[in-house]
Amino acid sequence: MSGQQHQDSTTDVVRWAAFCCVLVPVVLLWYGTSLAGATGTALGLAAVTAACRVLLRRSERGADRLLAEEHASHTPSRGRRHRSGTGSHRGGRHSGGNTPGG
Repeated sequence: MSGQQHQDSTTDVVRWAAFCCVLVPVVLLWYGTSLAGATGTALGLAAVTAACRVLLRRSERGADRLLAEEHASHTPSRGRRHRSGTGSHRGGRHSGGNTPGG
């Protein structure tokens, strides 16, 4: 997904959540819940929605950054090639071990 598609899907999710933040308290009032209870529910849902929105936006930025880094790593670069990990140092003396003649 591109950055624009991420933003569109996040915007849709946030819109539905905001709609639910309004709808749920209305339904609670309809079924006889107190105004204070419905207000508390609305505030709680709004807080959860805001936190989820922040996390979704942060996740989108991280995914976009990761894709950009991945794209950059696939472009050929000039310079020295570095070896790392096991087998990077060839030759030399090895201590111990069961080698023939050792």
